[in-house]
Amino acid sequence: MATSFLCLDFGAFTLKAAEFEPNENGSLLLKNFALKPLGPEGLREDNRDELVANNIKELLGEADFSANDINVCAPGFQVFSRFVKLPSVEASKVNQIIRFEAQQNVPFPLEEVVWDYQILGTTPNDELEVLLVAIRNEVVESIFKIGEGAGLKLQLVDVSSAALANAYRFSYGDSAGCVLLLDIGAKSSNLLFFEQGRVFSRSINIGANAITQDFAAESKLDWDEAERLKIEEGFVSLGGAYEEPDNPNQALISKIARQVMTRLHIQVNQTIQFYRGQQGGLRPEKLYLAGGASLLPYTAQFFAEKLNIPVDYFNPFRNVQIDEDINLEDIAKVAHTFGEVVGLGIRNLAQCPVDLNLMPASYLKLQRLNSKRSYFVASVLAIVLTISSFGIYSNWIAVQAAQVHAQLKESFDPLKRAQQQLLAAQGRLSSAQGDPGRYGVLFDSKTAWMNVLLEVQRIMLAAQTNHGVTVDASVESQPVVARVWIEKLRASVEAQVDPMGFDPDSDPDRQDEENPEEGPKIGVLDPRLQLGAPLPAAGTQKVGFINLNCRALNLVQLSPSANTEFCYALQDAFRSSELFSEQETGLYGQLALVADTNATFGFSMVLKLNDPLVVN
Repeated sequence: MATSFLCLDFGAFTLKAAEFEPNENGSLLLKNFALKPLGPEGLREDNRDELVANNIKELLGEADFSANDINVCAPGFQVFSRFVKLPSVEASKVNQIIRFEAQQNVPFPLEEVVWDYQILGTTPNDELEVLLVAIRNEVVESIFKIGEGAGLKLQLVDVSSAALANAYRFSYGDSAGCVLLLDIGAKSSNLLFFEQGRVFSRSINIGANAITQDFAAESKLDWDEAERLKIEEGFVSLGGAYEEPDNPNQALISKIARQVMTRLHIQVNQTIQFYRGQQGGLRPEKLYLAGGASLLPYTAQFFAEKLNIPVDYFNPFRNVQIDEDINLEDIAKVAHTFGEVVGLGIRNLAQCPVDLNLMPASYLKLQRLNSKRSYFVASVLAIVLTISSFGIYSNWIAVQAAQVHAQLKESFDPLKRAQQQLLAAQGRLSSAQGDPGRYGVLFDSKTAWMNVLLEVQRIMLAAQTNHGVTVDASVESQPVVARVWIEKLRASVEAQVDPMGFDPDSDPDRQDEENPEEGPKIGVLDPRLQLGAPLPAAGTQKVGFINLNCRALNLVQLSPSANTEFCYALQDAFRSSELFSEQETGLYGQLALVADTNATFGFSMVLKLNDPLVVN
């Protein structure tokens, strides 16, 4: 008989659970399901653990689930995810490079998070497409404590975007062309692209709760009443010539819903442009809607009108067998919200396209220990039997050894005290002998540090006048106002580095022929240079590099290449200084394209000192 298991989605506003078991066709059989709203308290992180734990116990009791093994999906607003592209390297170096990318992209120290990655494929340029996900240690630990408190045995922790991707592939396979899946949640929304075996996703911090909050504020109603009216009377206004409803609440909700959906559409449209320009993807040909907010009337018509593509609702149960005891009308009403739950379920069937697991290290160690417990028990029993056979003899030996040890200790204690005093005196002598030279070096380095910082200031101020920006003829004559400043300055120890991997003679206006909307790459920092690494002790080593994170006024209204020209002019100014190496000083990283509405843009530089300075 097949063993059933439980899948639970810790949504921001609703808990969703389903009990599955493998069927004879190699698919899933849905045996039971349940939902439980958390209310507005679920949208806040304060005391969320206690709220979720209590509601899980109630949900399990009300739905009468029989399984104890459970797969969990962490709430999307608590998970960090990012797609990165890596150069094609030897298999033995992939883990090392991905760890380096994780250190650069995850907004927390890696020791404070549980993180995992999935290689999703390669680009036409043989670059690796990698999905990085991370969750804070305390969040995933709390998930496991909640499960244990409910008497459940957790098997894996997945993330919503990965679970949705697996559910889509399981239900629809690889559709022709490019297909979008938009899951509109309470606090955030997930947008996924599927194209010829590829998957790309982005989390958008806009959800249906924004409609409830705005409606409650404008109508002066409490949150619960506003949410009830939104569900019972709300719809998305289509604008234009459509007549406004007579019901004032309905008219206000529909107006607010359109405003929120318009903000969501702007984010969706920007992501589509990024996917086509930066990722080299095709234009989407169809949109599937999912999530609780997607059933707000006229949501499908709104996105069909805005995106000008067909819109349908996502059915994750398309290839799932439904138990005969389940009411099909009941499951049909909520099927679109169970994408993550089905994605969790198919993880127990076979290898999935996106195979992530954010199990904390402490629980992985415990699982390995439990798997070896029988061997430990057998070993302990063997040792106990062996010791017992020599028990009497060992006791006699122990008494004799204790007596000898006491005699030796009494003789050697005075010598140990004398040795400790001698070592302490030698240490103080060595420290005193080294201090004059070390302090002399540090004193001499003070003026050198001041000269370096004054040179950096001089070059940054001069660049605001000698900006090197060419103004398009189409732009009305106006003075070029260029400003640049330093957001972060870090020093690094001496290291062997490549000259940042870019051609100093390249045309700064050149763009990638295959991806014309992609900004110029202004240099790639050699991964052997550990930017921001801890500095050595005072006076022991020298600093060879200064790393700058800069920000400047956006100049694209003057010409599309103005920002790039400004950066290269600043780079030339630093290279011409006598204090910095011409070959190993320059820009690195990706210069992102910004719209003319952006006030500023950021870029990074590394300065190689001709004369390294002592750390003080």
